[in-house]
Amino acid sequence: MEEHDPRLPVAARRLLDRLRVYLHEQSWTYDHIGSTAVPGLRAKRFIDLQLGVTALPNHDSAFDRTVAALGFRVAKGARPDSPGVDRDWNTDPAIAPDLYRKRLYVRPDPAEPAILHVRRLGSPWPEATVRFRDRLRADPAVRSAYETAKARAAEAHADDDDYDDYTRAKSDFFRSTR
Repeated sequence: MEEHDPRLPVAARRLLDRLRVYLHEQSWTYDHIGSTAVPGLRAKRFIDLQLGVTALPNHDSAFDRTVAALGFRVAKGARPDSPGVDRDWNTDPAIAPDLYRKRLYVRPDPAEPAILHVRRLGSPWPEATVRFRDRLRADPAVRSAYETAKARAAEAHADDDDYDDYTRAKSDFFRSTR
């Protein structure tokens, strides 16, 4: 993890603006989420972006080709149960399981690496991630506790071949603060 880089929110805004222009969809939500969206929070150098869409795009769709023009590629999980690749955790059994499906893209640009989470509007996740980001921004104690949890997870999984168990570990904090 690195110290917060104030250039990353600027890069995130630029990427979100380009997505909005390329996708021509104003009814969707476009958000900078994740640790790079929180001033003062140490983070992996990946810009987490989120689109809230009315319907998930199909694989090999015009959507995939459009985001590919911006450098995003469909993310593949390292394991069959990789967290957050094809679906989010089901937090409410009363909500249709289909609403937890998602698409995940990665932009491996060394200057501005990014992850794009595409989630359906109506799922609890688009709003939950924005609320979590806003809470981290507003509450220094929660921000510090999250940074500690992430650092412990990073240390515990430093030699792992993938990010799956690190993601699971830091997600436990997210779920505990909802």
